[in-house]
Amino acid sequence: MKTWLGIDLGGTNMRVGVVRQNALLGVKTRPVPQTNDSRIVYDALVQLIRESMTPEINGIGVAVPGAVDHERGVVYNLNNIPSWIEVPLKTLFENEFKIDTEINNDANAFVIGEKHFGQARDFNNVVGLILGTGMGSGMLMNGQLYTGANGGAGEFGMLPYEGGILEDYCSGKFFTQHAGITGKEAADRAGRGDSHAQALFFEFGKHLGAALKTVVYAVDPEMIVLGGSISKAIPYFKTTMLDSLNSLIFPRTLARLQITCSAIEHIAILGAAAFCMERNGK
Repeated sequence: MKTWLGIDLGGTNMRVGVVRQNALLGVKTRPVPQTNDSRIVYDALVQLIRESMTPEINGIGVAVPGAVDHERGVVYNLNNIPSWIEVPLKTLFENEFKIDTEINNDANAFVIGEKHFGQARDFNNVVGLILGTGMGSGMLMNGQLYTGANGGAGEFGMLPYEGGILEDYCSGKFFTQHAGITGKEAADRAGRGDSHAQALFFEFGKHLGAALKTVVYAVDPEMIVLGGSISKAIPYFKTTMLDSLNSLIFPRTLARLQITCSAIEHIAILGAAAFCMERNGK
């Protein structure tokens, strides 16, 4: 029975979970140190891992919010940890813990986590979109994670749109730029019946629907899974999102498409563990 450590190095917190037999056994959390000293952040993460490490751990998987060379395990330019520039995290961890380590992007962790543990278990062509402070995306093609020749494939949020990029209109940035509030604040207000907040989500849904059309035109997936904090507000934007999507020029492409929201807490931890499972066997 193999056991893995999954690590979610998020924007605010770092989380470490033990995964065994498709179950998350426990999670330890610590705030990401707010410092320009890269060593302080690394040492805090190492300490959190040591608190969860046991002899039966077979591998470590790490999900990070930024660009990654997943073959070499090098982390580039993390927004939440600006001091980490070209960090060879795989090599550092394998030297530190003497155990196989896999590093990948958090959006890739999201979609591979959904494949192993969530909504996408029975699907092979899947796109995962994380709607949070920004917009992240990962995709499975023929059951395998697809990142392209250089690891940058499927970054739909970076595509040009309305004088900016899709991320400007399909993430928390939309609410900040148009109302000076976060996506969570907008959802809270909409839930209290605030008509302005509800109108914001009405417009947000139109833009997200346009993004989904781009996804469908590009890769024609069987399933699109929405995650991130803003996905929880889907009752406020689902109608306009689907109306926008249904204006697709080739409607038969939508015949078997399923759009759903992630229902699993700590999916990034599970997805990080799944990197190890796929590389080393379940």
